[in-house]
This record gives sequence, structure tokens and C-alpha cells, in this order.
Amino acid sequence: MAWFLGLGIAGVVLLVLSLVFDGVLEGLFDGVDVLDGVFEGWLSLPVVAGFVSMLGFSGAIAMGATGLGAVGATVIGVPAGVGTGWLAYRLSRALMSDRSGAAPRDADLVGVSGSVVTAIPAGGYGEVLVHLAGQPVKLAAKSSAPVARGAEIWVEETLSHTSVSVRLVER
Repeated sequence: MAWFLGLGIAGVVLLVLSLVFDGVLEGLFDGVDVLDGVFEGWLSLPVVAGFVSMLGFSGAIAMGATGLGAVGATVIGVPAGVGTGWLAYRLSRALMSDRSGAAPRDADLVGVSGSVVTAIPAGGYGEVLVHLAGQPVKLAAKSSAPVARGAEIWVEETLSHTSVSVRLVER
């Protein structure tokens, strides 16, 4: 029974490692052409961890509750592990294909209005506050003409992930 409990604990530890070091363990095998893409489907770490942990824990329960030997516990544990691995595979595919919470990109800033919070000198940098996806975002901003603090602006282009080019809104 100790072997089955050890398998169950090892599966849980493997699952925790796969969640904490997301992609690092799979990245160990980058460059090995034979293993290319193997860890993205049925042999992903969450699937293997689910299989190993359920095999171990259900085998230990079967041995303790029914008095079956190791072979009988394995016969019970393997289908339970396969079922858990399948559920882990389906759940991870559903979570990975969910695109409803996509993060905003730099291109999403173009055309957004905002206000200047730190004056922008001609050809220099200041700061603007824009609202993107309902959230306030403070960015470094550059303008060809000086823009005073509090002025309303439009984002013309993104210069980098945290910097934009702005144009003063005409009133």
C-alpha cells in the first residue's frame, strides 16, 4: 500500500510543479525533435499527474478497504487514473482555448482618448491617463507640440508597450 500512496503523492507533487513552473518542465525537452509536441496533449504534465495520483490513491484505497493485493489494486487504479487523466486533458483544453479574457494589445490603444497628467514638452515625454477596457492606464507620452497638463488627447500610435504618441484634441 505504501507504493500506491507514494504514487498518489508523487502525482500531486508533479501537478503542483507543473502549475508553479508552467511550461518550464516541458521546455527541458525543446530541441529534441522526437519529443516535439508530445507534452502538449495526452502526455502533458497535468494529464500524467492526474493519472499517477489517481492510480496511486485509488489503488491504496482498494488495498486498504478490500484487502486486494497489488495486482487487484492496480486493476482498479488504472481505469480510475485513465478517467482522471482524460478529465484533466479535457479541462486543460477547455481552459487553453478560452479567448474571452484576452489581454489588450498595444494596437488597442490607438484612437483611445485620455488626459495629460504630466505636461508634455515639444518632442519630449510626459504622462497621460487613458481608459482601456474599463481600466485606467497611465502611459508615457510623446507629442510633436507641447501639451499642457489636463488637456484632452487622442492616442495616435504606440511607440512601445508603455509609451504612446498623442495628439491634442481640438475644441
